[in-house]
Amino acid sequence: MKIIIIGGVAGGTTAATKARRNDKTAEIKLFEADQDISYSGCALPYYISNRITNRAGVVPRNADFFKKKHNVDVYTSHRVLEIKPEVKTVTVENLATQEVFDETYDKLLIATGAVSTMLPIDGIEKENIFSLRTVVNADKIRKFVLETKPKNVVIVGTGFIGMELSETFSERGINVTLVELAPHVMPTLDSEMSEELEKYLRDQKVTIVTEDSAVRFEGSTRVNKVILKSGRELETDFVIMAVGIKPNVSLAKKAGIELGLTGAIKVNAKMATNIEEIYACGDCAESFSKITGKPFYRPLGSTANKMGRVAGDQITGGDLEFQGGLGTGIFKVFDMAIAQTGLTEKEALREGYEVIVSHDRKPDKPEYYGGRDMLIKAVADKKTGRVLGAQIIGPAGVDKRIDVFVTAITFGAKAEDLANLDLAYSPPFSTAKDPVIFTGMILGKG
Repeated sequence: MKIIIIGGVAGGTTAATKARRNDKTAEIKLFEADQDISYSGCALPYYISNRITNRAGVVPRNADFFKKKHNVDVYTSHRVLEIKPEVKTVTVENLATQEVFDETYDKLLIATGAVSTMLPIDGIEKENIFSLRTVVNADKIRKFVLETKPKNVVIVGTGFIGMELSETFSERGINVTLVELAPHVMPTLDSEMSEELEKYLRDQKVTIVTEDSAVRFEGSTRVNKVILKSGRELETDFVIMAVGIKPNVSLAKKAGIELGLTGAIKVNAKMATNIEEIYACGDCAESFSKITGKPFYRPLGSTANKMGRVAGDQITGGDLEFQGGLGTGIFKVFDMAIAQTGLTEKEALREGYEVIVSHDRKPDKPEYYGGRDMLIKAVADKKTGRVLGAQIIGPAGVDKRIDVFVTAITFGAKAEDLANLDLAYSPPFSTAKDPVIFTGMILGKG
């Protein structure tokens, strides 16, 4: 059997290694348009900040590694131009030599990931306007910052990347201005949680502009001024476009592969597309909610890994199936951690739930042991008591609590179940009544 995989990073490489574990004799070829095959996208802000001091720290594996350890033939700087399902071939271009050739396949996996959204703004082509998606992107930003020693940056968009780069640049002494079209930063959070985050960011001397957008970038070859829709002008030395990403589906769409409601490739629980012997996984593929069962798009490295494992297993005759997700995410900005999982209040209401909401501000461990307050917002279904989602902001212990909520929601826990969890307690780690237990007690009152 011959397996062709289009795209690497989390989904493609995980699928390749799982397929090899299942089938020792299959011919497996992976084509990646980028020069890097396997890297941690989530580590890129820390590479720019120099907390990760060398490139190898974010690109731990290369083509030779996959050949020697897994007998997978990896071709970087090779772009797949076309998929021809009717004859089961792909057309590939070697970007180094411009050679174009065809490869046959028995099974095909599309793991083309996502691309940064670049809005059609006047001046967007200027050389000091960056996005951050790949290691090559990070190389360029890192080089620019080290060589030009900028004083000001405008970051357009306040998702994970925008937030994390706020810390990265502030630590380098660069004045940061965030521009967000929504009423609050981090619009995936509920408004009161966003407000908590905004207050903290302003305390860190980050300038925040909400309900506004960039309409023009002024300067010659480099932008030096950002003009906003409101008429406000922002002086800057460079710009980061962090308005989100979109699934890279042009290749699949051209081949007649069906897209889902979210615009990503529609797949079933086996990661199979509508065309026989073609699968998809990772940031190009549509996921679904463990809570509602409905399609959603949550491009996360953790999800891509799970999808890739399922795809590699199914391609080689296995029976693993993807179980959906909760959209769980966490990031750090300065000394604050922000995490969420499941449905926000606004999402739950939009889905038709009658909700119970709790707000709980409690320390991660006793104050006498250095405990610091975290704010937890949780949402439950009023009719059944089922926990639907949680959001947490705090300087310590956030990761531990969000993972408890994730586990509880995954297994259908009710609010009263949270109150009865037998969680580990000792002053260095928690309070006698953990913040999660308090949340269950509050929600359980109804």
